[in-house]
Amino acid sequence: MSDVLLENVSMSYGSTLAVDNLTMTVSDGAFVVLLGPTGAGKTTTLRLISGLERPDAGDIRIDGRSVVNETPAQRDVAMVFQQYSLYPHMTVRENLAFPLRSPILKTPEDEIARKIREVAEVLSIPHKLDNKATELSGGEMQRVSIGRALVRDPSIYLMDEPLSSLDAKLRADLRVELKRIQASLGATMLYVTHDQIEAMTMATHVGVLDEGRLVQFGSPREIYEDPVSLYVAGRLGLPRINALPAGVFGGAPTEAKTIGLRPEHIAHGEGKPSTVSRVERLGDQTRLHLQLDGHDIVTLTDPHTDLEPGDTVAIQPRNALYFDAAGARIA
Repeated sequence: MSDVLLENVSMSYGSTLAVDNLTMTVSDGAFVVLLGPTGAGKTTTLRLISGLERPDAGDIRIDGRSVVNETPAQRDVAMVFQQYSLYPHMTVRENLAFPLRSPILKTPEDEIARKIREVAEVLSIPHKLDNKATELSGGEMQRVSIGRALVRDPSIYLMDEPLSSLDAKLRADLRVELKRIQASLGATMLYVTHDQIEAMTMATHVGVLDEGRLVQFGSPREIYEDPVSLYVAGRLGLPRINALPAGVFGGAPTEAKTIGLRPEHIAHGEGKPSTVSRVERLGDQTRLHLQLDGHDIVTLTDPHTDLEPGDTVAIQPRNALYFDAAGARIA
């Protein structure tokens, strides 16, 4: 595995600036997740590293060497797409072997057989090796798609929302499994997702993109607890952070325009009275939807609460975050 460095990388599609002066390091063995809405530049960043796109400016270095003039095959990267990208007429074994038989890798057949066995065990699909791809479930097809990357032992794995097309339970199972695989292999991964749970549970580092710019980079805990802006604060956390006028509780810094309150950072029992508008009972937690001075607030409470819509509950902030008129963090 290798360090991957993007240095002042920019790229446009016509008049649209997709990646804007991006500088970022994916360290050897790191699991980096890129977060941001559609159009933020996440997939374009993967395509630039893989060689499927060429930057208009800047440099991309893998293991210390510039790769901007290299073909995708020369860069020694493996990419997993949202769709399964398997050859339907081939068996699982043949799909896994395909990248190893490229003219560039020239892998001996005994080595191919060994790698297929190892990856099949890691992905829990050794009993499916002789099945055609069309005979697999969606989850099994995505495991094989991931396996096609794992057999390569590349410098970096690039993953573009590989779990997003799966159902919720399978997505949760594979999320745990993929993190285990990455840790056991010491693999370097750059992973794109809209799913903040994937980011919080899988990443060693999170990069938040906004219109092609990297606005914050750090551990999931750093991003969650110490966001540099209201935009970043909204990327992690479920339920989302509550954004309210800064003066709604009083005591805000002079330049503050917005107070940000995580649902778990709202204390009950004293403070300003609010009205319960809805109670969501989710088993391990209960979410209270409140109305305070015409503003909607979501907070967490005892799973066994007897509060009902129409009840009044006093609330006050703790660990509040404050932002200025432009959304920049000030306290």
